[in-house]
Amino acid sequence: MPHTNPLLENHELPPFSRIQPEHILPALERVLTDNRAAIAQLSALEQPTWDTLIAPLLALDNRLNRLWSPIGHLHSVADSDALREAYNASQPLLSAYRSELGQNKALFNAYQKIAASPEYAQLSPAQRKTIDNELRDFHLSGVDLPSEQQARLKEIQARLSQLGTKFAENLLDATAKSWKKHLTDAAQLAGLPDSTQSLARQNAEQAGLEGWLLTLDMPCYLPVTQYADDRALREEIYRAFVTRASVTPWDNSEIMKEILNLRKEQAHLLGFATYADYSLASKMADSPQQVLDFLRDLAARIKPMALREVAELQAFAAQEHDLKQLEMWDVPYYSEKLRHHQHDISQETLRAYFPFPQVLSGFFQVLQRLYGLRIEKITAAPDVWHQDIEFYAIYDENSDLRGHFYLDPYARSGKRGGAWMGHYSERYRHADGLQLPVAYLNCNFAPPTRERPSLLTHQEVQTLFHEFGHGLHHLLTQIDIPSVAGISGVPWDAVELPSQLMENWCWEREALDLFARHYQTGEPLSENLLEKMQAAKNFQAGLFMLRQLEFALFDFRLHVEYTPNQTNIQTLLDSVRAEVAVLQPPAFNRFQHSFQHIFAGGYGAGYYSYKWAEVLSADVFAKFEENGIFDRNTGRAFLHTVLEQGGSREPMALFVEFRGREPNIDALLRHCGLGVG
Repeated sequence: MPHTNPLLENHELPPFSRIQPEHILPALERVLTDNRAAIAQLSALEQPTWDTLIAPLLALDNRLNRLWSPIGHLHSVADSDALREAYNASQPLLSAYRSELGQNKALFNAYQKIAASPEYAQLSPAQRKTIDNELRDFHLSGVDLPSEQQARLKEIQARLSQLGTKFAENLLDATAKSWKKHLTDAAQLAGLPDSTQSLARQNAEQAGLEGWLLTLDMPCYLPVTQYADDRALREEIYRAFVTRASVTPWDNSEIMKEILNLRKEQAHLLGFATYADYSLASKMADSPQQVLDFLRDLAARIKPMALREVAELQAFAAQEHDLKQLEMWDVPYYSEKLRHHQHDISQETLRAYFPFPQVLSGFFQVLQRLYGLRIEKITAAPDVWHQDIEFYAIYDENSDLRGHFYLDPYARSGKRGGAWMGHYSERYRHADGLQLPVAYLNCNFAPPTRERPSLLTHQEVQTLFHEFGHGLHHLLTQIDIPSVAGISGVPWDAVELPSQLMENWCWEREALDLFARHYQTGEPLSENLLEKMQAAKNFQAGLFMLRQLEFALFDFRLHVEYTPNQTNIQTLLDSVRAEVAVLQPPAFNRFQHSFQHIFAGGYGAGYYSYKWAEVLSADVFAKFEENGIFDRNTGRAFLHTVLEQGGSREPMALFVEFRGREPNIDALLRHCGLGVG
């Protein structure tokens, strides 16, 4: 009897443990063949309508997305050589199919017919938005080009897909394999918090070693740079971290150049002056100049504050610690000492108050008070990819089920760094009923050890709230068309609004009382500690924001100015730093080689989105500040006007509906300590 392929079975949720690398290619080939046959028939319709053309296309797309989602997810969270090989072999097939679809003239004409027909005016706003987006995307896929240029565009898109994957794989491998430090002398661990020492001991045990093992994973790297008294150790780990993926065999140098060359060519083929212009065709911002002006204006406002912060840090390190020259590997260490000196508080002091299970439970209470949501853990968890994964259902205030999510909280080998939200399915009403959204929420917190639970820094608490903001946007949608439900169809520079908004509750007494309690004594965060924490909120806020603006300007200028065989990426980055940075990294720093957001994460010519959306989120939170941070009417208004609408309407229209006006920057400047507004 032949073996069945789990990827071709009809599952409500992915059968993760049954998916093997050898299943991937045959399943994808089968679905693409089926889809192509169906599309050939649909393209031939004489009088296409929503029901006869678009509804069947949505069903085809949904099937393909549900097939590919668990594969892409496993590649991010449970990487292996065999999985990587199957994933990479599949990428060109998927890319070719998508290019083909985007350049299908008959389909494009059919969409145009519907848009020009009397039916269009009778459709819902979400249906019309779906059609408008598709027509835009046909143009961005080259439907108007002659066949030779279409063929070249297909080649470019396929190659870009491969290169992005390879960039990410090089970074994952370099992080895991390029540097480890085995220590047997406890003196070298001086200054490191117990939680980090415990993690390093666990790393060593897992590697069959005595003593401690340091790695470049964030739960290890950050505390070493912040707390290790051994300056040589800090320098060593810093050098290893900032040169990741810049030397053989994981060197991203040529990959970056080829990505930028191809993006430039892609933009030119489609009639855009630069890749930045192409990128903005589907975003809120109107022009590259508007983005550059926005970033530079913000940098000019913030830079004086950052300069004061650097001068203060240098003076402190010299006077209190007799440091002659402040190097980049000293900055986190002496910053932490300065924070403690000024505010008598550190991230480590706070960590004891934020055991992960307690923070999670408290966050769910925040959502209950804000939006009336109820979140329940499914104890009979479905098939998952690792024993640490938990699965939850989310219900609204009427006890209607809105969706489900997987939570993967801890760092481990084979899982990419950072934190992100992905999804298995969108909300989708079809002939057989309603498909509810399912999300994946991924973080890289230090796992629990034998001695203690996973304890989060306050920054990590913000990360958790941030990713859940994305999750809420995806899961709470009331739009039934998957291409504009949840985060689908939301412009990239608006998609960070719900996530950045949620971070604000991490600073509020009323919210903190729901989860900030000492993991050993159960004592709540004292008023004294909270005051110190809030006083330290804007500690080095200028430096932090300027660093984000440096990344955003580098990304945007790179995609505006890049000229093949002329632009030197490092030289351009140096130029950006000369313009905005107040701390100059050493010459060996190769930050760009690990800038996964723009080379492999969809943020190319879009990293500015974080700051753009932060203006929106600060202004939205200002309304909660005015009315009460748990004011149910304000929460309900945000739920209905933004979270439930997904990508069905333009984000500015949704913002104005919620706020009663267009956004202004005052709230953001006030929140980061510039005292405006």
